[in-house]
Amino acid sequence: MTAVPPLGPSQRARAWADLADGEYDVLVVGAGVTGAGVALDAATRGLRTALVEARDFASGTSSRSSKLFHGGLRYLEQFDFGLVREALHERDLSVNRLAPHLVKPVPFLYPLTHRIWERPYVTAGLALYDGLARLGALSEPMPAQRHLTRTGARRLFPALRRDALVGAVRYYDAQADDARHTLSVVRTAARYGATVLNSAEVVAFRHAGGRVVGARVRDVETGAEVEVRSQVVVNATGVWTDDLQTLVGGRGRFHVRASKGVHIVVPRDRINGEAGLILRTEKSVLFVIPWGSHWIVGTTDTDWTLDKAHPAASREDIDYILEHVNKVLAVPLTHEDITGVYAGLRPLLAGESEETSQLSREHAVARPMPGVISVAGGKYTTYRPMAADAVDAVAEDVTRHVPPSVTEDVPLVGAEGYAAMVNQLDALAARWGVPRFRAEHLLNRFGSLTPDVLALAADDRSLLEPVPGAEEYLMVEMVWGAAHEAALHLDDLLARRTRISIETDHRGVASAEAVARAVAPVLRWDEGQIVAEVASYTARVDAERQSQEARDDQAADAVRIAAPDTRAVASGRALTG
Repeated sequence: MTAVPPLGPSQRARAWADLADGEYDVLVVGAGVTGAGVALDAATRGLRTALVEARDFASGTSSRSSKLFHGGLRYLEQFDFGLVREALHERDLSVNRLAPHLVKPVPFLYPLTHRIWERPYVTAGLALYDGLARLGALSEPMPAQRHLTRTGARRLFPALRRDALVGAVRYYDAQADDARHTLSVVRTAARYGATVLNSAEVVAFRHAGGRVVGARVRDVETGAEVEVRSQVVVNATGVWTDDLQTLVGGRGRFHVRASKGVHIVVPRDRINGEAGLILRTEKSVLFVIPWGSHWIVGTTDTDWTLDKAHPAASREDIDYILEHVNKVLAVPLTHEDITGVYAGLRPLLAGESEETSQLSREHAVARPMPGVISVAGGKYTTYRPMAADAVDAVAEDVTRHVPPSVTEDVPLVGAEGYAAMVNQLDALAARWGVPRFRAEHLLNRFGSLTPDVLALAADDRSLLEPVPGAEEYLMVEMVWGAAHEAALHLDDLLARRTRISIETDHRGVASAEAVARAVAPVLRWDEGQIVAEVASYTARVDAERQSQEARDDQAADAVRIAAPDTRAVASGRALTG
């Protein structure tokens, strides 16, 4: 097995040289989980692959989801059994084989509010859900549904109001840190030979003989541009799918609209419970999800036509979430309880008729013009089959033979040896002189790479100290993020390599300078750059806080886009001080 290559400044320079000098079978544009999955699938089929992302890996939808790996109970009501079965299979794969260090089972309560008809109705649905999960399960399946009385449900979740339910059903799904999972897919693709770059924006396409034969890619950090030759370009840009299609030219085979989903994050002690909740609303469902020392509560589902890079949560969004979750909580949540807020855009397929609009619940792969494959739609959990379908389409356009997908048997970086390392956790903690809970925290983020992360502190034990203002994380994780995980800015480290931006009251501001100074030697920042990064991050947090007080989308967007952007993306805004 090849070593996991570090994604740091030296690798970045080599990757740019490779882009300019090489000829690729496939160039993947967009490094959310779908694009990362396409790059991994292509690389493991023997295709010479490049993956470019204009901003940061997982900086869009793939860091702002509900962070669940689940089948999607609501799709059962729509009789979309195939989609549910596929998603449950992917959940099982990730928990047991592909990413057991990242994707973990979590119990949920489904509160019942009607005495006669609802329990058999929910029982039937969850029995089907469990049954579909057991078809072809890799190992011992998750626990089956369990019926609870009102007293039993409130024993498991004391925060529930007594009059909010007549009973409940407990079932299991899974969750993961979406940004870290996506980054792991990217790093696994690099391990198998893919050239991967963030801050690499496609600004034009090359055409020859009526087909696309490559692209011009701009280094967002320096402004330098290279011409990249590729037999096929895959458009995996999510909510930017139509924008990239316009850049390519011609008419796309489908259109993508953006649906905004907002979540709030509150400290764990604000809700007394030992499981998640799934609540029905008049529009969809609302999840209350345990998240380490916090809860995630969401989501909303509203059309968004404003800035795609930085969707803004408004006061109206937050009030909607609080109103609905407080209907079942004995001690209501308030705005003062909220630690963090994030808004993401779900890419929904929108057809030209009612029939094609049904695609919005699944994914689609199309060839809008020779040399271009577009993939969009779907859900986070099913990223792998989406990617496989896209590469199957690529195979029809490349000159070499392309074997079938093998990613079902390719664990993500950190998965190999994870089970053994769990058994050696006490020894690992003792060797490095860290508390067991900190070693476990690292293991559930980096898997079997944990010793490599800790090794960065061999000559500087101060890196084993907690991050100021965010004691759940260690300083060594920040340095690792810059040296091995392609972090280029403070925002990358505080919002995606870690989740400090949503897990602390200060939203990362109190940690920013210490982190900037720790990674400055790796990223070659001088004093001026350190100051600029801290100022830019602080301005971003201030703008987000102000937008969350704005009354509606238009007002929130106007406030949010006024903040400087650390990445001078041509379609966005540059850092202005």
